[in-house]
Amino acid sequence: MTDVTDIFATLEYGPAPEADGEVRAWLAAKGTFGHVIDGAQVMGDGFKTHNPATGEVLAEVSQGTAADVDAAVKAARRAQPEWAALSGHQRARHLYALARQVQKHARALAVLETLDTGKPIRESRDIDLPLVARHFYYHAGMAQLMAENLPGREAIGVCGQIIPWNFPLLMLAWKVAPALAMGNTVVLKPAEQTPLTALMFAELAQAAGLPKGVLNIVTGDGTTGAALVAHPDVDKIAFTGSTTVGRAIREATAGTGKALTLELGGKSPYIVFDDADIDSAVEGLVDAIWFNGGQVCCAGARLLVHEAIADRFHDKLKARMDGLRVGDPLDKCIDVGSLIAASDCARVAALVEQTEGEVYQAGPVPQTGAFYPPTLITGLHSSDPLMQEEIFGPVLVSTTFRTPVEAVQLANNTRYGLAASLWTENVNLALDLAPKLEAGIIWVNATNLMDAAAGFGGTKESGFGREGGWAGLRAYTKPVGDAKKLPALHIPTGEMAAAGPLDRTPKLYIGGKQARPDGGYVRGVFGPKGACLGEVAEANRKDIRNAVEAAAKASGWSKTSGHLRAQILYYMAENLSARADEFAARLHAQTGQDGTVEVEAALDRLFTCAAWADKYEGRAAGVPIRGIALGMPSPVGVIGAFAAEQTPLLAMVSVVGAAMAMGNRLVLAAPETAPLTATDFYQVLDTSDVPGGVVNILTGSHAELAPHLAGHMEVDACWSFSSTDISGVIEREAAGNLKRTWVNYGQAHDFAAPQMDRFLEAATEVKTIWVPYGE
Repeated sequence: MTDVTDIFATLEYGPAPEADGEVRAWLAAKGTFGHVIDGAQVMGDGFKTHNPATGEVLAEVSQGTAADVDAAVKAARRAQPEWAALSGHQRARHLYALARQVQKHARALAVLETLDTGKPIRESRDIDLPLVARHFYYHAGMAQLMAENLPGREAIGVCGQIIPWNFPLLMLAWKVAPALAMGNTVVLKPAEQTPLTALMFAELAQAAGLPKGVLNIVTGDGTTGAALVAHPDVDKIAFTGSTTVGRAIREATAGTGKALTLELGGKSPYIVFDDADIDSAVEGLVDAIWFNGGQVCCAGARLLVHEAIADRFHDKLKARMDGLRVGDPLDKCIDVGSLIAASDCARVAALVEQTEGEVYQAGPVPQTGAFYPPTLITGLHSSDPLMQEEIFGPVLVSTTFRTPVEAVQLANNTRYGLAASLWTENVNLALDLAPKLEAGIIWVNATNLMDAAAGFGGTKESGFGREGGWAGLRAYTKPVGDAKKLPALHIPTGEMAAAGPLDRTPKLYIGGKQARPDGGYVRGVFGPKGACLGEVAEANRKDIRNAVEAAAKASGWSKTSGHLRAQILYYMAENLSARADEFAARLHAQTGQDGTVEVEAALDRLFTCAAWADKYEGRAAGVPIRGIALGMPSPVGVIGAFAAEQTPLLAMVSVVGAAMAMGNRLVLAAPETAPLTATDFYQVLDTSDVPGGVVNILTGSHAELAPHLAGHMEVDACWSFSSTDISGVIEREAAGNLKRTWVNYGQAHDFAAPQMDRFLEAATEVKTIWVPYGE
């Protein structure tokens, strides 16, 4: 008699192919696709797109030229004022219509996505398409609420958006929905390998009544994307793709004034503790690394498993790998589809062949098409190239750890910082470690959870900016009004003379101590009428190195409570108040203006920063799961900043106060026309219990210091309010480690009404912590 368990053990899965006749008929009817510009199809020289699972030609698509990009940008520019002038409710109705179109045509879009990408139909149908509709529904609500919830903000203008081939339609929704909701118009370039769902979506948008020119799609390869990035009439670039290309875009846009968000690569850790539910962790790992064939920027590609359970975990994982079905992506029984191209299979195979670890591969896989077997490599050390570099394929690499401290060190030992998964039944351990992981998204006992309401994006070389939620939305807006142009920098000169009865040359302030400049040079400081006020040190790149090292060592400041930081900021205000007359006189001597009002404004600003220190709170996003997604503001880290020459004390206090309030450490280049205000201010820091290294102050030429401070690999963000034209230099040098920048492009910042939300936003990055609950 056959046992029921034997039957289940020997059952074979029968094929369950998804019908693709309707989509193929649509492709055949189209034959050749043009760009979608100003609501019309514009044909160009074509190239063929292929089904990577079979190699068959799907369609011919137009190759975008610089002229095509220019036509699309002009169409978007013409349409933008009228689109932005619509009420939030009117734009919301358009986005609602787009969401409904996606739902009504979901099956056709899912089939086309699978044909174009090679991903399993179950993923396209059950994950991608519901999320696409969700983004348009969610941002319809954001359009409705814009006027009430984003006062003083308006659309940026024309947005150039470049998306990758791994989630073509979902990436379109992530970028198009918030841009349109806020009143922007769009020129979108899909990946050359996977343009078809974007073109079908454009048809649906036209059917839904979206005005001409609001959404334009130009297809083509990297040269088309480069033309879009370089176009002078594009106000914002949003890019998702490789870190290499993201760095090139940062360099290309440097100094242009274009807003920029980058969602780049990753090498995300998947951390499993010995008390974890191992079976659940194994199942989660299948989704983390073999979802979409591992072609996911946030894939859990680095398995860090507790040494005590490593052998058992690996055995269970191998058994699960043996049960994965690899094959025809249109078969609803398939777990893993094809990679995007045969060349990617060859690239992944070459990386695996060079490893010194133990390789285990599941199989078999189809011999035709771009298929590669799910692969596990164990026994690697943390510095192994496969542990450090993004493979972007179905390859999992693994190592072990012994303690929670070691787990965090291994997890953070990467130039990327996109996502991390943490598996433990100890909620205290999970919530203790999550803030310590250097990643933009942390999943607790889960993986690959995403939603329009929860910010998605990374740190370090995984890029900057967020997709989704309020943080993602604000990236498609700017403050209302035009800033005034800064006057050319004029540093007063005069004859050197004794500034007092006893010679005193203020030094640099590094690590909580006054330090002589490495170069041994000083320069005179003169009042507006040429009176000699004293001398200050001239800092150089070695002084920057020392200051950044001191800031890095002061990392404990980022772990202090907001309450403690508030007390110290209040104490700084108290000590500044005690010397108010002295500071007012110094300001008058350097600027010729009455300094009393500015000192009072600076005291008020310190109180404001102290007030925000324990009140700039995160959000619990309304995500559709049993659980919560916490959007927690985290310190950026080490900020390099160039102080403004206008209202020098108020401007400096605004920068220092906001950075400190949010838990950052600062290397500040003092205002060139009023450096003595900064050197006086470090005496306030000395008497206010500010830990050494939290604030470091350098004096010297902004033009000479800018490339070294902005290019330093241990600096996490760089701000400039300088009257010196250094914005382009900062943005170019920042491309090295893709640090965040906030520069003025030669425009004045109104520090009397500074919009503190902008400072607090720049001083933090949202870390989204997903915590599902329930049995």
